Amino acid sequence: MKRIYIALISLSSLLLVNCSDDYLDKNPISDVSEESFFLTASDLELYTNGFYLLLPNSSNRNEIFTTDSQCGEIVLNTVSDLMNSSRIVPTTGGGWSWTNLRNINYFLENYEKCSDETAKNRYGGVARFFRAYFYFNMVMNFGDVPWYDKTMEADDQDLYKARDDRQFVVDMIMEDLDWAIANMGDQQYAYEVSKYTALALKSRVGLFEGTFGKYHGIPGYEKYLEAAIDASQELMDNSPYGLYNTGNIEADYANLFRAETAETTEIILAREYTEPLTNGHRANYYTLTGSQGTPGMPKSVVNSYLNADGSRFTDQPDYNIIPFAMETANRDPRLSQTIRTSGYTRVGQSVELAPDLSFSITGYHLTKFVTGANSDGINQNTNDLPVFRFAEVLLNYAEAKAELGTATQTDMDNSIGLLRNRVGMPGLSLAEANANPDVYQETFYPNVSGANKGLILEIRRERRIEMYMEGHRWNDVRRWKAGQSITLPLRGIYLPGAGEYDLDDNGAIDLVVFEGELPSGQIEGAKYFQLGTDINLSPDNLIDPLPGFNDRTFNEDRDYLLPIPTQELQLNTNLVQNPNW
Repeated sequence: MKRIYIALISLSSLLLVNCSDDYLDKNPISDVSEESFFLTASDLELYTNGFYLLLPNSSNRNEIFTTDSQCGEIVLNTVSDLMNSSRIVPTTGGGWSWTNLRNINYFLENYEKCSDETAKNRYGGVARFFRAYFYFNMVMNFGDVPWYDKTMEADDQDLYKARDDRQFVVDMIMEDLDWAIANMGDQQYAYEVSKYTALALKSRVGLFEGTFGKYHGIPGYEKYLEAAIDASQELMDNSPYGLYNTGNIEADYANLFRAETAETTEIILAREYTEPLTNGHRANYYTLTGSQGTPGMPKSVVNSYLNADGSRFTDQPDYNIIPFAMETANRDPRLSQTIRTSGYTRVGQSVELAPDLSFSITGYHLTKFVTGANSDGINQNTNDLPVFRFAEVLLNYAEAKAELGTATQTDMDNSIGLLRNRVGMPGLSLAEANANPDVYQETFYPNVSGANKGLILEIRRERRIEMYMEGHRWNDVRRWKAGQSITLPLRGIYLPGAGEYDLDDNGAIDLVVFEGELPSGQIEGAKYFQLGTDINLSPDNLIDPLPGFNDRTFNEDRDYLLPIPTQELQLNTNLVQNPNW
């Protein structure tokens, strides 16, 4: 049975046991833990299983990959509050919740009652990993937050203390992760936290805080970039992980995300889904029905994929008005393994399918994580989803090196070069990137400067492509202080007006765009869309998926952090609201 389901069952079982008649006159759950729990390895495992619920899950349209829609990296037929500039200060909730932390601290105050030293090291590391994971999310969302490393009672004055400085909290996060790394042993797990997961999180935290500090003007950021490099280097040199690569440049990237069982060559920690417990996710349903927001890749992402020879697609004239089949041909193979392009077929089928604008609002029809037709129902996908994978570690390493100014060509070959090699792409030349920075990428990141400007832009391109649809984009935008990038126009495929279109260039009409009345004698297999009603075009004849939302704003002095709920400010007068909320 898979770990994530053990977590759900075990926590429920614990609660049910303590609500049974045998326990009504004995120990409530808090007392059971103190007097008759935490004594065996099984007790420690049972309790820590509940912590896995903190990881991204399959609720809310599959949080693990659809959070990219928050900042327009996946375009939906509705606009998020962030992109619509309509966020408000909540009365309660809003992510300011501490229940999970209390459960973790409670465990850490009691787990050493167990006499099994191996179990204590392992599950003590699991708990510290999750405390670090909890606090990392709090810091990303709120900045300065109170640090608590003990359970708090209502009369404890520390409960009402002011927020601690974010760097202090991040230092505590690093301490927890270092403890886990040093004590957890060398065992490798697909669905459970290990020392390698702790190293991966340390790499992620270090890169986030280092770049956040650099671009938001916070001194002392360098040590976090160094921590990201050290953790990444350890995983690169002394771990069982590498890139999943069978030599099939046209399918390996896609197959990594379609695999029913996590490819543990690369996946450091996965969410596992199994049909018997009806706990699947809905990647297929999300991309193949019209009821999930009709998600599509925006043209700005498509434009960022290099040509197959390593040249920049956007260096050619009129790159924005190239017909779909032509613009997606001879590109980085990850493009055709992420969206439908010419020759696309479903897993287990041979019928070629063109992009379907009924299910993709931009026309760039997503296929990442999509499996065979037997998983097309709601929550029927059972392919595992990655939480941490080795590719991210390589990207973290390359970026931290570039931001510190210590990157060498060997560093690029051992990181970005490996990612590109998997799909048969030429490597990244440090010297060429810095000699000729990409002006198209500059439109997203105008605050990048210095001797490594071109290199940093190329690494950001690589990250955007490699990690697409895995839920990282908004946090990347926040740490890079690139909020204005989410106000740029959202666009889809090029359609020069009403007419018949063979999108995948196979000789058959796939799409008819018409004005006025629906044409009679419709073409079999073609989808019909009325111009101005079903499809809107921009002045340069690109699909405008959200007309009326092209004048979005981003408040640079406010929107990188979330507001603290008003009720929390009333309960704890030592808390100070985030700026300009």
